[in-house]
Amino acid sequence: MRKALIVGIDFYEKVSCLRGCVNDAYAVKSVLERHGDGSLNFGVNAMTASGSSSAIQRRELKDKVQELFRDNSEIALFYFSGHGYIETTGGYLITSDCKDGDDGFPMDELLTIVNGSKAQNKVIILDCCHSGMAGSPAIADNKAVLSEGVTILTASAQDQYSIETGGSGVFTSLLVDALSGGAANLVGDITPGSVYAHIDQALGPWEQRPIFKTNVKRFISLREVQPPIALDELKQITTLFPEASFIFPLNPSYEPTSDNPCEDHTEVFSVLQKYVRVNLVKPVDQEHMYFAAMNSTGCRLTALGAHYWNLVKKERI
Repeated sequence: MRKALIVGIDFYEKVSCLRGCVNDAYAVKSVLERHGDGSLNFGVNAMTASGSSSAIQRRELKDKVQELFRDNSEIALFYFSGHGYIETTGGYLITSDCKDGDDGFPMDELLTIVNGSKAQNKVIILDCCHSGMAGSPAIADNKAVLSEGVTILTASAQDQYSIETGGSGVFTSLLVDALSGGAANLVGDITPGSVYAHIDQALGPWEQRPIFKTNVKRFISLREVQPPIALDELKQITTLFPEASFIFPLNPSYEPTSDNPCEDHTEVFSVLQKYVRVNLVKPVDQEHMYFAAMNSTGCRLTALGAHYWNLVKKERI
């Protein structure tokens, strides 16, 4: 069982309203509900506040968070987009009824609920100002205190604002892009670690800095998409390369446009070229595979190729 609580709050009664948080919530909901092939992924409960009739109260948010993390789910994921607040007593998620900031839902209380959850994997994703405070209680001198299975990904450091542009949060736009396939590995899995790496690389050193905190033995997959190379072709890597250091010999018969192509060889060459496109293989002493074949050099595994060679060899994939 994979459950997600998605919250987006644009409407605030006493503080300035926002414009992109509800849009962000729906975008995250849409991408998490199903895998890339259309099969079901997360069961999503979405809460959005776009006006006074849909205002989200602090008590309501806390109740839903407790409900999310109460069960022994495979994954329980909480996403929040809205105002955040910080002071010496800690950080707060601001709901529609708040007026002072510290009357919001405390991040420390969220952490207590998550740390005590029976869920196997707990994921918190926060797109709000000062969200980097999450997971580091003031009472613990701002050191991360996470139970096993907890992962926290936030839009900014605790002393930074979370930027909104074009009707969407910068962080959430990158998050959705990552979950849509931008952070997928060669077997199509998207993990919290790969999502963070994708967002981190997209934001420069002078922009808001995403924060990643985790205490897990292994990353779980948040979503699966169509891999860039078919699994049966990927698994051929140990057949084509008996050893990770092996140089696969090429000659003109592998190139389909040569004078004397061999059908068996051109089929193999097609797979090798797919490896090149995903950075598993590179030609030896040539710029392109075409010249490696026509000049009878060869190709070899890249560092990434050697990594996947080992995974296939050990039957990890």
